[in-house]
Amino acid sequence: MDEIADNSLTVNGERLWATLDRSSEIGAAPNGGLNRLALTDEDKEMRDQFRAWAETDGYSVTVDRLGNMFVRRGGMEPGLAPVIIGSHLDSQVNGGRFDGILGVLAGLEVLRSLDDAGIATRRAIEVVNWSNEESVRFHRATLFGSMAFAGQAVVEDVLASTDDDGLTVGAELARIGYAGPSPVGGRVIDANFELHIEQGSKLEAAGIPVGIVTGGCPTALFQIEVAGENAHIGPTPMARRRNALVGASEIVVLLNEIGWRHADTESRATATNIDLMPNKFGIIPHLAKLTVDMRHPDPDVLEAMKAAFVSGIDAAAERSRCTIKAENHLNLGGLTFDTELVDLLRETAARIGAPAMDLLSMAAHDAYAISTIAPAAMIFTPCKDGVTHNEAEDIDPASTLPGVNVLLNAALSRAQR
Repeated sequence: MDEIADNSLTVNGERLWATLDRSSEIGAAPNGGLNRLALTDEDKEMRDQFRAWAETDGYSVTVDRLGNMFVRRGGMEPGLAPVIIGSHLDSQVNGGRFDGILGVLAGLEVLRSLDDAGIATRRAIEVVNWSNEESVRFHRATLFGSMAFAGQAVVEDVLASTDDDGLTVGAELARIGYAGPSPVGGRVIDANFELHIEQGSKLEAAGIPVGIVTGGCPTALFQIEVAGENAHIGPTPMARRRNALVGASEIVVLLNEIGWRHADTESRATATNIDLMPNKFGIIPHLAKLTVDMRHPDPDVLEAMKAAFVSGIDAAAERSRCTIKAENHLNLGGLTFDTELVDLLRETAARIGAPAMDLLSMAAHDAYAISTIAPAAMIFTPCKDGVTHNEAEDIDPASTLPGVNVLLNAALSRAQR
């Protein structure tokens, strides 16, 4: 353990990188990334490894009904609300090795570094691994670990949610041994810090290692259902066709045009997936379901994008001869993180000599949900070329450790309150 400016602490970088290297072996993808989807065998193996590290170091591990894991380093005053740090250990399909994984393992390193320094804190510090942050497998239960913890999703509904193969969250949690006994949420939290790679290139371009995240980009998610008519592709004349895939394609093009209309002001508009029925050669599909995501830093512009999208649906339905229903089922972001915690991160970065800049998060994170029930803030660290959710995602110690040291010292300051 070394000390830096004003008797501040630094983490053991070599030890942190060793845990990241071990993590990279679990669910390794062909080209250096990860396939570690929520509640899969690979997720279980990583959870087991995380638990083993924690218990070996003498920390208690609690698992709730949705598989959220809490690694606790006790405080001198057990009755005080804890400081929570962490992120998630699951990945996207052919995703990166660092993403939110860095946040969890940096959290573990914070606990270890405090032990190395022989520092006892008034409050407990807990490192959390939130379940299903990526929401790629159970995409209709978005961010279900943190959302349910914050009371924004019903636990029983989440447990009944299915993946594309019809497997439920509840059954898969039980299968991998992480259907924990503890209740979900209902706890008082003093503060929540989440460290994450930036998933963008602003820090790297500026040559600054620490991003102080001031808030989250307003985001709107729609579930789209396009209803057509099942028919044979040969005998059915064009005038009789009601092709759900055509209707879905109209929606995708509409969305893309809206995104480009506001692209110069940081808009995002994406259709990420289509479930098509029957999705067989020779048959005109009768049903398509899409997930649509729109984002813009300015909430007024996002509302204009949403309005343009909704108003364009009727024309898309007419051109495709289909019935199209759209449900704005979830809105995220549009939040400002706790000003006291943001100021603490800024002050900590300045005190330890870590260059920092303010940033807005364009991606959704678990801290969004937790910010509704407790003070929350985030730290970003650079990623190479801004590449993320991709096997080429990469980071390096020199640009990452300053952010981890900000996390260590800010969490320590808060835990001593």
